[in-house]
Amino acid sequence: MAYKPNYATGDLIDVTIWQELVNRAIYIFANPSARDNASTGITSPTEGQFCYLLDTTGSGGGAGLQYYNGSAWANTSLTADITGVTAGDGLSGGGTSGDVTVALDLNELTGATVDVANDSVPIVDATDNSSKKETVADLVSGIASTNKGLTASSGTLAVDPSNLADGSGITLDSSNDLLILEDATDGSVYKVSAQKILDAGGFADIGLVIALG
Repeated sequence: MAYKPNYATGDLIDVTIWQELVNRAIYIFANPSARDNASTGITSPTEGQFCYLLDTTGSGGGAGLQYYNGSAWANTSLTADITGVTAGDGLSGGGTSGDVTVALDLNELTGATVDVANDSVPIVDATDNSSKKETVADLVSGIASTNKGLTASSGTLAVDPSNLADGSGITLDSSNDLLILEDATDGSVYKVSAQKILDAGGFADIGLVIALG
């Protein structure tokens, strides 16, 4: 039958056209037995005809959309088998019906003991604007700048006087210049003025001087 997109009131439809229209309809049946019922089912299916089964009770099972392949009813790949979307770690949302969405939600992540030498964190690479992962150790190494008195090792920062710029050529201002000093009493690192050390009686009795700031 040639496809006729529109029918107008008064158009005649002969029995052949009517039968082809009937064959093109998708009929809904409770199960295969109802589909094959001699009185109310499809007794003489044609190749390419479709039907929809509500469940698999009866012979020739397979709930969902089926088509007749010329010799038997077969399930179509159009029948969806996704019953739900579950939001995993770091995601929120999901659902079992309707339009389902998921979103990034870092509050969904569990806490962990950080291994700064080996753990990684997600980053957005500014070079190509893509998501990547980078180790904490590499991030910390990038923070430790040259000539700033810091070094990084296995994700840990440390004060390193050898990484400071050479100050041998500067003019000292004993009132305003600062020194980095490790207090021998509590092991903490402080900044103090050069004048304060001089007033205390020189360097000999003041613990360990680490660097000139």
